[in-house]
Amino acid sequence: MFYHLNGTVSELEPNMAVIDCGGVGFAVNTSAYTVAQLHRGERAKLYISEQVREDAFDLYGFATPAEKRCFDMLTSVSGVGPKAAVSILSAGSPEKVCMAVMSDDERVLTAAQGVGKRLAQRIILELKDKIQKQTEGMAMPELSGASSTGTAGGGKLADVASALTALGYTRAECAAAMKGLDLEGLSLEDAIRAALRNISGRS
Repeated sequence: MFYHLNGTVSELEPNMAVIDCGGVGFAVNTSAYTVAQLHRGERAKLYISEQVREDAFDLYGFATPAEKRCFDMLTSVSGVGPKAAVSILSAGSPEKVCMAVMSDDERVLTAAQGVGKRLAQRIILELKDKIQKQTEGMAMPELSGASSTGTAGGGKLADVASALTALGYTRAECAAAMKGLDLEGLSLEDAIRAALRNISGRS
């Protein structure tokens, strides 16, 4: 089972990168979001999701664990295959996808090629329910290391925690990501990005 590939980028196409690892070139399907962060001839690490069928063994790779988790979350929805998930992640960052689910914003999802309104509604319905179940019982005092004031601030804390949970992070990881984070003046998307940077800095 592949976890990640770490090698030199030998080829780049709109939704594919070839990663050369010790002379073996792995063709990795990926999103435009990840391709934009890669450069031919430079080293890169991609986090891998394997998609196995009777007639194919495909690798999907992403620049960050958060994007890989978002891909896995999307493909868990009935009717969403890996190509649709990549299309969604090419149209928006993992943070935008999570916010779209949390705020019932179909437009972010339907902006992806091949994703219609009905499929977008199914994604929101299934994933929002899953996120709510995952965050039940997540006590706000655990996130008290973050700085944000007022009712709106408390709501932002909860939204950031929900988004991190949706991206696959545990309650302990959420608490660590939020510790010392100043959310004042940050949009929800920027707050999620700041929390993800905190996680990366601790890993």
